[in-house]
Amino acid sequence: SDHMENICGYLMKYTNLVTGWQYRYFVLNNDAGLLEYFVNEQSRQLKPRGTLQLAGAVISPSDEDSHTFTVNAASGEQYKLRATDAKERQHWVSRLQICTQHHTEAIGKNNPPLKSRSFSLASQGSTNSPGVQRRPSQNAVSFFNVGHHRLPTGKRVPIMQPDHLVDVREMMSQAEGQQRDLIRSIECLPASGHLTSLDQDLLMLKATSMATMNCLNDCFHILQLQHASQQKGSLPAGTTISWLEPKISLANHFKNGAAQNFPAEINKRASVREEQSIAEPCQLTREPEEINPDEELEDICDDKEDDLGAVEEQRSVILHLLSQLKLGMDLTRVVLPTFILEKRSLLEMYADFMSHPDLFIAITKGSSPEERMIRFVEYYLTSFHEGRKGAIAKKPYNPIIGETFHCSWRMPKSSVATDAGTNSSAHTPSEQITLPKDPEGQAELDYYTVKFVAEQVSHHPPVSGFYAECVERNMCVNAHVWTKSKFLGMSIGVTMVGEGVLHLLEHGEEYTFSLPCAYARSILTVPWVELGGKVNINCAKTGYSASINFHTKPFYGGKLHRVTGEVKQNMTNTVVCRVQGEWNSVLEFTYNNGETKYVDLTKLSVTRKRVRPLEKQGPFESRRLWQHVTESLRDGDIDKATEHKRALEERQRNEERLRAETETPWCTKYFLKDGDGWVYHKPLWKTVSAAQTQQTDSN
Repeated sequence: SDHMENICGYLMKYTNLVTGWQYRYFVLNNDAGLLEYFVNEQSRQLKPRGTLQLAGAVISPSDEDSHTFTVNAASGEQYKLRATDAKERQHWVSRLQICTQHHTEAIGKNNPPLKSRSFSLASQGSTNSPGVQRRPSQNAVSFFNVGHHRLPTGKRVPIMQPDHLVDVREMMSQAEGQQRDLIRSIECLPASGHLTSLDQDLLMLKATSMATMNCLNDCFHILQLQHASQQKGSLPAGTTISWLEPKISLANHFKNGAAQNFPAEINKRASVREEQSIAEPCQLTREPEEINPDEELEDICDDKEDDLGAVEEQRSVILHLLSQLKLGMDLTRVVLPTFILEKRSLLEMYADFMSHPDLFIAITKGSSPEERMIRFVEYYLTSFHEGRKGAIAKKPYNPIIGETFHCSWRMPKSSVATDAGTNSSAHTPSEQITLPKDPEGQAELDYYTVKFVAEQVSHHPPVSGFYAECVERNMCVNAHVWTKSKFLGMSIGVTMVGEGVLHLLEHGEEYTFSLPCAYARSILTVPWVELGGKVNINCAKTGYSASINFHTKPFYGGKLHRVTGEVKQNMTNTVVCRVQGEWNSVLEFTYNNGETKYVDLTKLSVTRKRVRPLEKQGPFESRRLWQHVTESLRDGDIDKATEHKRALEERQRNEERLRAETETPWCTKYFLKDGDGWVYHKPLWKTVSAAQTQQTDSN
């Protein structure tokens, strides 16, 4: 409390796109827990232009610059403010945070446990300000018709048999309906007056009721597993029961604070699909399928993620979600709102990292180990720009276990660099590589083919495996990635755990590499992506290695998307090449002979991938699996996209429970477990080795 002081002064406030930034006079009222602002200091005696309750608010310095910060109230209202310099911003932020913490803690201290109090929802008897003193407790059961069911005293709860779980499920469904009615009733209250939808007791009631229902759903699942184990004996050794993700998706319950009602037809179709998935587990064959590249057509899909409208409209949903998260919390099992999704699966995003196959194939054409390492570094650094669709930080679909994605690229042999002097930045912007055709319309055979396959091999933890090969150049890459996402306050961090290996069979070289972390910044304003962390590339045979640093933007000043690195000969500890620049703009390569090469990523040619039409894809191939979600997002129908997404996720949960109950292990289709990693079932290095052995035997 020694640091709680009433401060005031001028700050710039962002109003809208038309008006922009305007100077306003702000006053921090610590006693009432309010942030007020006026047109100027002279009008301070008048009614404030605006007021924010700081209890439960989030105060966040912005990533944009060292002067800006945001105040996000629990009500969903936001002030975007700018101080004159970094020092003044820090002064305001620290005082606001102290005041916010004080009044947020006061709510908890002044409210005894729920079982010993009831909520005053219809009371008219209090004249004290809710920011200073709580209202006396009064009964609110009649207002919302919420009752409590208690077991008769002295009776022991019997062990429920499976048929009793049906009754439990019914009661829980009724409770979920009552909880939705409760939230709807609270949201329908007026925004001003004696009893409002922003009443602190009601906000607490909303959060508690949702948490309770999520907990009950988790407990119900544990009971199901318990009954399954009783039928088959005890659970196998090493089996653990994990907490499940919330069954009540925020996106299904709230849209700007209002409950959503999906059409009955959609709900009916979804329930039919779920019932079928429970009664009939997936009978699809898990045998690997050979994809014929000739069946694949050049991709014409071009979904650019540049729409900010939904993010602005759904700010209240984001704030409500953030209020339930804690710093460092694992987001793997958190159901995120549908409107933040981009229109592709994570497996397809990995494929889009291969959108410069000419640079990939050119690696093995390097004339020396040094040149091949430098070419691999060039390809590696240019892959991330095209892998991101637009500047907005949207999230790809979480792949369903067993989901696969197939595609390929065809590159004219004449377009692949053969010497070190080829400058790959000479292409014109947005240039597309197309193949020459003969008079009959068939593509000539003078091209390289790069084939790609990815599979989601695990759900918890979420692990993806992907593999690409160019048979003509005797090269392939195999990788597995475990995505671990964490909540970091006003940003989300994603760690890519795993390893990739590039095999240049012509030279007998293997290059191991890792992937950087990704961060979604400014998630309450305009979310954007940056990469961070140190990655290493090593070739044990040649003794060459590369160390690359992706620099996150510092708190004060600094550039965005900066990357630096160096290629070194480990035996002599000699740096043979240095690189610097931005991973989404221009990269500068400086060689030890004094030469410099610039690669402009915005002008690099992009080769469109080739994908089979939807009607030829299997049910678990990404585009066919997510087609209804993608179509709904293209149409801007967030509600419909949410329902399709929920049906897919629910089917996955049901099948996972069935496998757990029947102790049936999951069988992958294309990738095999190899120690801590995953390897493609028929990699090129095994095929070539077998062919060489056969040839030796025949001789």
